[in-house]
Amino acid sequence: MEILKSRTFGFIVIMIVYTMATACGVICYLYLPLDFRLNLLIADIIATVITFIFSVLFRNASVYDPYWSVQPIVIVIAYAIEAPILGAAQILPMIAIFIWGVRLTANWAYTFHGLEHQDWRYTMLHQTTGKFYPLVNFLGIHLVPTLIVYGCTLPAVFTLVYTPSFNAGSAVFFALSICAVILQGTADCQMHAFRKRKTGGFIRNGLWKYSRHPNYLGEITMWWGVALAFVCIMPEYWYLIAGAFANTLLFLFISIPLADKRQSRKDGFADYKAATRMLLPIKKQSN
Repeated sequence: MEILKSRTFGFIVIMIVYTMATACGVICYLYLPLDFRLNLLIADIIATVITFIFSVLFRNASVYDPYWSVQPIVIVIAYAIEAPILGAAQILPMIAIFIWGVRLTANWAYTFHGLEHQDWRYTMLHQTTGKFYPLVNFLGIHLVPTLIVYGCTLPAVFTLVYTPSFNAGSAVFFALSICAVILQGTADCQMHAFRKRKTGGFIRNGLWKYSRHPNYLGEITMWWGVALAFVCIMPEYWYLIAGAFANTLLFLFISIPLADKRQSRKDGFADYKAATRMLLPIKKQSN
């Protein structure tokens, strides 16, 4: 148990697990004789299964946590290596995904306490689902997020495979993605500073003054930027916005309600919620 408390040991284990998961995914992709979309999907699922196995071995579903931000970086780099052309239409979404992924992974690393620490949401799910938790763990905590981020990343993959030309609309939505990353990063830094002060209550400064979840707003907006930049240059594949749409639903109907439910245990939450918007950091008009 003592070694599980070590951050260094935890980081080493995570690196080994993700190296194994990546290697298995790549080998699977290379040997499957299917369309690149199906190859990628199956390889992604296999990598998730490897990660899940280790999360069970360590009795900690948070082994999966960095997968959300590492997976897209690995995917776009792999496709970029094989891309026949790397023009602005291909490079700009890659830049957005790379900056987003590195920043979010760094944020995870900053808050990582070791393998004995598990995200409170997973612990709550374990307590509330009982004997069904193994299924909830695999499907809800591991597989569904993998499928959502796969869908979010697919527009960038299409630009690398089909190499369409760049246009102004793509630039506009690339800028939106970058702004979203800055928004999310700023919100996370403000939250870290608030927690260090250990004052309790609700954070009511910076982006959080008028928004309960500005970090989630950044996450949602980031992937809409990637999706819409793609639609501007390959409108015939407009349905690939499904990934960004699913990601939005995940936050609106799962992540935000869970976070609000936890916050509701604090005194004054009803007044705080009435005075603060869910996502947009814009002051509410008083009645």
